[in-house]
Amino acid sequence: MAPAEEGVERIEARFRGNGFNPHRHDTYAIGLTLNGVQTFRYRGEARASLPGQIIVIHPDELHDGGAGTERGLRYRMIYIQPEDVQTALGHSGTMGLPFVDTPVLADPVFRRSLSEGLEDIDHEMGELKRSHLLAELSQCLSKFGGSDLGNRQAIDLPSLRNCAEFLRESHKEQVRVGDLEGMTNLDRFTLSRQFKRVFGTSPHRYLVMRRLETVKRLLVLGKTLVEAAVESGFSDQSHMTRHFKRAFGMTPGMWRQLTATNGLS
Repeated sequence: MAPAEEGVERIEARFRGNGFNPHRHDTYAIGLTLNGVQTFRYRGEARASLPGQIIVIHPDELHDGGAGTERGLRYRMIYIQPEDVQTALGHSGTMGLPFVDTPVLADPVFRRSLSEGLEDIDHEMGELKRSHLLAELSQCLSKFGGSDLGNRQAIDLPSLRNCAEFLRESHKEQVRVGDLEGMTNLDRFTLSRQFKRVFGTSPHRYLVMRRLETVKRLLVLGKTLVEAAVESGFSDQSHMTRHFKRAFGMTPGMWRQLTATNGLS
């Protein structure tokens, strides 16, 4: 199980045979099957999810779970609060929760958002990434629940540009969502949706990429990996390395060696 975070719980499970007896959650349960066949009974029918497919269980719906083959099963699941979905969609409790009546999905956009939220499951996401994840998943739930509200509001371009400039200037520091809300006068969910429409990525990812740019500059200047990590705003070297490899397909050490070989340092 991942570290506890406000409003979000993430787990990874591996087992063979029947894993869970019939039970209910008071949250949305959104899962990604990684290996094997994930079987479960839900709303009176037997269901099956294959690797790469998404499972959506609505709050308070009875379901069980098990492995569909003798090879066993591995999956990851995230649990999000219904009230957070309402807030992210701007419902403020005035509309019903989105109900996804097809519990097994293969949508690539939904899968990408979910995969990003379920990566690095042994580490906390942080407030900025968590807010963006809630916005993304809530929009996916709304889309498949029949009411896509993602583009309802007009873009506040000046505020978003100010936000991006702040992230560039403050990327070495701990950025709080409240800081961004205050400068843009947008709630965190609207901010996350609009920022991605303008800059093609979330505020969290934008911040990480600015840090990685600084890492590259520091390595060219001869800083050690530890120094580059700390001075660019990462919590430690391993934190930096995970993000660097995910962004560039190689470790910082490999990149430093490559640039030195090519005479770039």
